[in-house]
Amino acid sequence: MNDPLPAGADPRSPDPALVSYTHWMYALHALGAFIGIVSSAAVALQFVFGIPSIIAIVMNYVKRDQARGTWLEGHFAWQRRTFWFALLWVSIVFVLSLPLFLILIGFFTFGLGVLLIGLWVIYRVARGWLRLRDGQPIAP
Repeated sequence: MNDPLPAGADPRSPDPALVSYTHWMYALHALGAFIGIVSSAAVALQFVFGIPSIIAIVMNYVKRDQARGTWLEGHFAWQRRTFWFALLWVSIVFVLSLPLFLILIGFFTFGLGVLLIGLWVIYRVARGWLRLRDGQPIAP
């Protein structure tokens, strides 16, 4: 038998442990981006192929059912969309730049594309994490 909610409790309020879990996912994504900034890897490439972001996306899929119906659901979707769109865009930039590598312009187009995707990733991670810090939902 289900116990009724206490008076004044919001049924859409997530478990505080899940809020902390979501902070950890953002931290792992931010770590992936940071490694891309301080190493020879680009932010977008490190974000998509780096261990911290891969761990974060797996964590996201493991707990997304627990976030469903709460204000954290948008944060989980935001992170998934950021990861998968970054992967898609890096793949597209690579495919479009591939024929140009033969004339050396591809190095420039690929680098510029990855730089722009990296800036977009940093924006998405920062915006999402700041809204989470403030206890606000985010629309995916």
